[in-house]
Amino acid sequence: MKIEPYDPSYLDAVVRLSLCAWSPVFDSIQNAMDPDLYRAFYADNWRVSQQKAVEDVCAAEDTNVWVAIHADSTAGFVAVKLHSSDSMGEIYMVAVDPDFQGCGIGSGLIEFVLDWMKDAGMSIAMVETGGDPGHAPARHTYEKVGFRLWPVARYFKKL
Repeated sequence: MKIEPYDPSYLDAVVRLSLCAWSPVFDSIQNAMDPDLYRAFYADNWRVSQQKAVEDVCAAEDTNVWVAIHADSTAGFVAVKLHSSDSMGEIYMVAVDPDFQGCGIGSGLIEFVLDWMKDAGMSIAMVETGGDPGHAPARHTYEKVGFRLWPVARYFKKL
């Protein structure tokens, strides 16, 4: 695997792999959430909002994005934001194509950006993910590279 800086020519592949990677996650979220609340969050279908989120993050000037290339395919990507006032780097978005999951792509991307954050002067790294079963592989990857859970409770109510 090699990691390269994002270029707009990667956009279609990054969007495609993200939607494939997150499909089981959104199935899990739907099963874990109140149905009315889920429909309120994703009224237009989660794929529409997630595609826009990926496109926006890839175009954002305050975000650094890299892609993982494996076997001549775009196998994953990671997006990072730096919060200099807190000396914190945030892994804002990460996804690995399901065809390449379990091959160390996610861990490799995360270890790469952790080194990059440290070189950029950050002293803390943060990543946020869900507590539902669909996010279990992500939590495993974050814990594997040394992240520790910060207990947070976030509640929602449909109005």
